[in-house]
Amino acid sequence: MREPIPFPLDQPALDIDLGGTRVRRTVHPSGLRVLTEYMPGVRSASVGFWVGVGSRDEQSENDAARGSLGSTHFLEHLLFKGTPTRDAYAIATSFDRVGAESNAMTAKEYTCYHAKARDVDLEGAVEVLADMVTNSVLDQGEFENEREVILEELAMAADDLADVASERFFEAALGEHPLGRPIGGTPETIRAARRDDVNEHYAHQYDPSTLVVTAAGAVDHDRLVELVLRALAASGDPRWSIEADRVPVRRSASPDAGAESTAAPEAVATPHATPHVDITEKPSEQVNVIVGTTGLRAGDPRRFALGLMNSVLGGGMSSRLFQEIREKRGLAYTAYSFGASYSDAGLFGMYAGTAPQKAAEVVELARTELAKIADAGITADERERALGQIAGSSALALEDSDTRMGRLGRSELGTGELYDLDTSLERFHAVSDADVRDIAAVLHRQPATIVAVGEVSRSTLR
Repeated sequence: MREPIPFPLDQPALDIDLGGTRVRRTVHPSGLRVLTEYMPGVRSASVGFWVGVGSRDEQSENDAARGSLGSTHFLEHLLFKGTPTRDAYAIATSFDRVGAESNAMTAKEYTCYHAKARDVDLEGAVEVLADMVTNSVLDQGEFENEREVILEELAMAADDLADVASERFFEAALGEHPLGRPIGGTPETIRAARRDDVNEHYAHQYDPSTLVVTAAGAVDHDRLVELVLRALAASGDPRWSIEADRVPVRRSASPDAGAESTAAPEAVATPHATPHVDITEKPSEQVNVIVGTTGLRAGDPRRFALGLMNSVLGGGMSSRLFQEIREKRGLAYTAYSFGASYSDAGLFGMYAGTAPQKAAEVVELARTELAKIADAGITADERERALGQIAGSSALALEDSDTRMGRLGRSELGTGELYDLDTSLERFHAVSDADVRDIAAVLHRQPATIVAVGEVSRSTLR
């Protein structure tokens, strides 16, 4: 069986032929890491500036360097609002005038600023992204404007019952663990946020040792490294100096020596000792329910068994949850299962939106289907179908340079290993029927967290 490609932190250069594409990686003495995947036959490229700082790195106590809750997401918004040489409009028009796509995302364990452009326009996209990440001025007026934008974003999410259920599930299942916090903060923390605190968070968390730049498509690795180093050298901010040697950080899922962990040692993600029901009462025609428990961390070797089991249980229209809840009983428009894995914790859940009077029945059906797999496993036909679904969806996703760019970033910041498609599929095919039963049994044995959002008072859930 083929092994994943390791990304050791002490190896300054890698050059790997993946049989059609070429992956290269440079680790600079400053801690900066640059990774590319050249895709022949394409005329565009996707590039991302990843910072190994996410919402889990914040804290609710008064520590401005780490930021109050929501600071990382607030900062993501502000980096589009201007540098000493570009205001917000100039940043926007620099992408629009060449038809490039640009955006950003804040996650639990990282933040990414990314763009996709024609190959001839990639240099300009890199220059603008680098300027945003290294030179943002965090203008006070823009800060106040963006505060209102973020409050509207949170209000929009609060009107989406599925979003509310997801946030409540993380909080209820993970408890005091930093991963249980909402990425965007709360209306209260955003209203209380101060520009100086977010600026200190920016100054403390953003430097070459937390930066990973990835690109995929029509990209020349050496040229990209040159562009990024030039941008950092031109920043003028001492924290972006590329002269000092630093140890790369923010790879908490990897055993690499010298990699500082972002995990909070004071908090451990453990399932509740008894089944736990979390109810959020909101006016609605539906109750959105999630039933689940803590799952697997990112590096857990059982994750391939979980992926195969998840595909059979709730991964598509032929899955057990969809067939039992929607097709046979008409209880929901959609029903599915999901997993979320992080450096030191994970979640597994099953979701459906249904009439309040049917919510308890849907929860029981979901738990029953998980129990059936734990007791009897899956059929040969289900196994074949799941493997085909995983192979097909993965192959189709990798046709896109965005997916390959993202795979490089998550691999570098996460486990420190790159699984190409064939290596990954070998792992799925190696999963035995006993492995599937075992992981289902582990999840089923753990006391469940049940989250319900809507007019739950009209249901029998308690």
